[in-house]
Amino acid sequence: MNQQFKIGIALIASFLLLMVGVYRIFTGQLDDLPLFVAYIFAVSGLIGVITNGWKWKNGDS
Repeated sequence: MNQQFKIGIALIASFLLLMVGVYRIFTGQLDDLPLFVAYIFAVSGLIGVITNGWKWKNGDS
């Protein structure tokens, strides 16, 4: 497994984390997930998407 593949998996995981948080914030569904946890998911997912996207675009190892 090369470095680009690992970064791609991390990018997808961060994006999914972001989407779960944003879905909970905007729809109000997923009542098992408290709202502050949804904000934590959204912020950490956004940071992950930006960081991993940057690394993947630049081809950093």
